Formats: sequence, structure tokens, C-alpha cells
Amino acid sequence: MFSEMFSYTFMIRATIAILLISPLFGTVGTMIVQKRMAYFSDALGHSALTGIAAGVIMGIANTTVSMIIFGICFALLLNYISRKGLSSSDTLISVFASCATALGLAILSRGGSFSNYSAILVGDILSITGSEIIQLIVLFAVILVFWCFSINRLTAISIHATLAKSRSISVRVMEDAFAVLIALLVMLSIKWVGILLINALLILPAASSRNISENFREYTYFSIIFSLFSGIVGLFVSYFTDMATGPMIVIIASVIYFATYIYGKDR
Repeated sequence: MFSEMFSYTFMIRATIAILLISPLFGTVGTMIVQKRMAYFSDALGHSALTGIAAGVIMGIANTTVSMIIFGICFALLLNYISRKGLSSSDTLISVFASCATALGLAILSRGGSFSNYSAILVGDILSITGSEIIQLIVLFAVILVFWCFSINRLTAISIHATLAKSRSISVRVMEDAFAVLIALLVMLSIKWVGILLINALLILPAASSRNISENFREYTYFSIIFSLFSGIVGLFVSYFTDMATGPMIVIIASVIYFATYIYGKDR
């Protein structure tokens, strides 16, 4: 049964991709949940449409490049305006996400060509290529290095930004660096995960882990485990049921969340 599944090259590539990307979702997601940035990552996901549209307008053949550039600029802009305190952060991010989505849809739908880009809404990890797996390996290495050197400072900022600043931690630099990291992760993985599902895969494993964890180490470990489990099981179930992989992964992750929620409430 499994030998037949792995006789297909696309299944091998998809499995490798999940083994690379799931730990990243699980790790980065812990800090997104800790810092209450769910709206932020969701807005970045929706801004991918505008990044694609910008690439189309400028004649960029590889729209992933335009998505990354736009995503980084968008993330830094959201951080800048949030720091200015011009409005509620959630309200501000929702407004920007709506504008970015509408602008992207308007441009891409011009001439009835949106059908060429509609696949990015739900993604297709089975279509990942060998060169794209190399991109994921590089991304994995970048995030791993960043996490090893920055996790303590990010944790301090998430607990008490003023106290972190008094201990010579550059809060602004760290927040901007983390925003850029989220943008890179979202924009490089959204083609295979999908705009509609990317935020769920970032939030659900970490939220599930938070339901049962007693310290930050458990919080991180369980989040990675839940993310890997959801990805692998979701891929296998989607193969045998002939359903879309991305939605199936989210369904598995949702089941885990509700199970941990009930378990956490009963302890």
C-alpha cells in the first residue's frame, strides 16, 4: 500500500516538503500565537495576491520573487504603522489585508485571467519540484539559524517589551526581523499550502500545543510534533481518499486542536 504510494516521484517530493516545512510552521507559529499575531500572518497570506499582481504588471516571469519583495515590504509597513499607534492593531491589519486582497484580485481578474492564478488559493503540494525543495532547504536553514540566535530575545519581547528594551534588546530590530521571517515563510510556502489555509497551518499546531504545555520548551516541541503529524497524516489520507492535501492537513490539525482543548480543560 505505502510502497505503491512512494513509487510516485510527486509523493516523495511532497513528503520531503512536508518534513521540511512542518517544523517551520510549528516553530514560527509558537511565537505568532505568543505575540498574538494571527491577524498579521493572515494579512501577509492575503497580500500574496498583490505580490503576484505586481509581478505580472512588471513583467517578472517568476512571481515568487515579486511575492517575497512585496510580502517583506508589506510586513515592515504593518509593523511601522502598528508602532505609531494610529489605530487598533487588529483593525489596521484587517484593513490592509482587505485592501491588498481586493487590489490583487482586481488586477489579476483583468481580462478574465484570474483562472490562471486561482490554484494559489488552496495550493497544491503535490506539484512541488526539485528546485523548490532546494528553496525549502535553504529556508529551513535560515529559520533554524535565526531561531537559535534570537529565540530568547523574542521570548523576552513577547513577555514584556519595555523590560526587554531595558536589557539592551533592540525591540524594533527584532520585531522587524521576525516580521521579515514570517513574510519569507508565508511567501515561499503559499504556492503549495494556499492563501486560504496558510494561516491555519501556522496557528493550529501552536494553539494545540498551548492547550497542554506547561512550559515554553514543551510548547515548542509539541507544536512541531503536531505540525509534522498533521502534515504527514493529512498527505497520506488525501492520497487514499483522493481529496485535496492542504484542506486535509488543516482538518487533521483542527481535530488535534479540539482534542487538546478538551484534554486541557479536563486536567
